Amino acid sequence: MAKGKLALGLDIGSNSVKIAQLKSLKKGYALNAFDSAPLPPEAIVDGALMNSAAIVSIVQELVTKNRLRNKEVAIGVSGHSVIIKKISLPKMTQDELDESIQWEAEQYIPFDVKDVNIDTQILADRADGSGQMDVLLVAAKKDMINDFTAVVSEAGLTPVVVDVDAFAVQNMFEANYDQVPGETVVLINAGASVVNINVVNNGASTFTRDITVGGNQVTEEIQKQLNVSYDEAEALKIGGQHGAESDAVVPQEVERVIQGVAEQMAAEIQRSLDFYAATAADSHISRVYLSGGTARVPALFKVIEQRVGVPVEILNPFKLIEVDNRKFDPQRIMEMAPAAAVAVGLALRSAGDK
Repeated sequence: MAKGKLALGLDIGSNSVKIAQLKSLKKGYALNAFDSAPLPPEAIVDGALMNSAAIVSIVQELVTKNRLRNKEVAIGVSGHSVIIKKISLPKMTQDELDESIQWEAEQYIPFDVKDVNIDTQILADRADGSGQMDVLLVAAKKDMINDFTAVVSEAGLTPVVVDVDAFAVQNMFEANYDQVPGETVVLINAGASVVNINVVNNGASTFTRDITVGGNQVTEEIQKQLNVSYDEAEALKIGGQHGAESDAVVPQEVERVIQGVAEQMAAEIQRSLDFYAATAADSHISRVYLSGGTARVPALFKVIEQRVGVPVEILNPFKLIEVDNRKFDPQRIMEMAPAAAVAVGLALRSAGDK
């Protein structure tokens, strides 16, 4: 099947906006553009857009600065307003499922069905002869989707795909990493305010959960405990992450705060994985892949590895994507790589694909 024209990947996170543009090659992809710009504090709170004007102007700046002519955009959503559930239904075709899902969905969604957009994907027929099939049900609140698409339209772009952050990371993973048949891996995308967890078995998502903790908590705790401004706290957090690069010794208090928040995040991640293990027939996890801006906090990486007891690897969304070193600064691309996961996953999408 011919690939459609690739959309521009636009990841509007709670701390920054990331934008990625890929080009299809005969084999694989090449990076056309990647950039990121910080958002003012509190522009997005709990997934709600509090300062749309600031977001619109930052998106416009990124598009202009990178001379992006493609106006078709894929965006990602996550957090409280998105529900992802694996459900079991009697065997039927995708068309029959599309017709009946409104009725089926009511019992699985804590929102009014009229207030959500629903999407489904048939995962597999059950092998137990029960005549049932596993279906992935995704529901996202319409008002949240409308807020995000309105910002994109105001910036002069056309939203053609709305994806879920956890699945965008999975897309990116599949384009860059070999999957071992039968293997179960966990994709953890740790952002500023939300951590997306996606357990992938045999190439299919079998469990997802968004937990509302993130890198912002590190900044807030540094602010509170060391009595410094937001900007100073951010600088100390980054200093804590790149201690080797600066001559300043990171205060032990900063290390302690980062370690404390990393422990909290890892505990939440472990709780989700324990829940998955209790409900899955084959719950052996072979590896955890970590992405997102907060993946750059070394303490988080180490604590997850200790708690979950399997190797943790930082995801590189450019692993198999051609990156021209004359056009891109290789050091900056490598530094930004963990935070680019969602944007690259979105940039793999085309208008109208399922």
